[in-house]
Amino acid sequence: MFKSGFVTIIGRPNVGKSTLLNHIMGEKLSIVSSKPQTTRNNIQTILTKEDYQIVFVDTPGIHKPRHKLGEYMVKIAQDTIKEVDEILFLTTPDVEVGKGDKYILEQLKSFKKPIFLVLNKIDENTEDRVAQTIKNYSEYFSFTEIIPISAFKGKNTDKLNELMVKYLPEGPMYYPEDMITDVQERFVIAEIVREKALRLLSQEVPHGIAVDIITMKKNEKNIYDIEATILCEKDSHKGIIIGKGGETLKKISTYARQDMEKFLGTKVYLKLWVKIKKEWRDNISVLRELGYK
Repeated sequence: MFKSGFVTIIGRPNVGKSTLLNHIMGEKLSIVSSKPQTTRNNIQTILTKEDYQIVFVDTPGIHKPRHKLGEYMVKIAQDTIKEVDEILFLTTPDVEVGKGDKYILEQLKSFKKPIFLVLNKIDENTEDRVAQTIKNYSEYFSFTEIIPISAFKGKNTDKLNELMVKYLPEGPMYYPEDMITDVQERFVIAEIVREKALRLLSQEVPHGIAVDIITMKKNEKNIYDIEATILCEKDSHKGIIIGKGGETLKKISTYARQDMEKFLGTKVYLKLWVKIKKEWRDNISVLRELGYK
């Protein structure tokens, strides 16, 4: 009997959704950053084994949108919930069920499908705090399964995987067994650049940037030539991204190229440019050009 289905990981921004997805897959497919609201598109990754296939849909965190891009992110997350077979509600230990989590859980109450409470970052909290959090959430919502994990250290992620397979319906293999993502390479390359920028830039800049791949070509020596533009919203941001003597942009490029070479399995020549596009997050035509449709 072969089992298959679609699973979404949902929760507030920055609870570790992308970290968990990357650990399960063993591949870096969704960008990881200490900044919230990192994931913008519902990236699908595919885990295929001998007797099952799980298609993961990593959604942007549900939050109160402040611009057109934010509205797009929340709509993607809400639409995704309706289409999947299982929902992993991811949160972290806290003294009470917060407003953000209550908002998400209220939306989930109408769905008749397996919903897991996945309590992440248990390695950063005491056993008492973890136990109290589980008690509080259990009283607020009737979960199908409850499992505490550390996505960063991989603790209990195997058990989580077993539970997901347990509740999968019988079904076909939706994707070829050697396929791990339906995301185009260009998108992953852009996300790698954005991740490095998120990590290196100051707090006021990151969510005002996007990355546009201008060219991505492989030459006869199997080497990729990639040119990309980092879009920002303000003149001051451009200076911060470039840095003194171009130092910051150079670091972004170096770190991004290293990850690209791991992902593509070959050498990469990378050129990065910085361009100002004022208020691009509220510009529908620019958002469409960048793939936020």
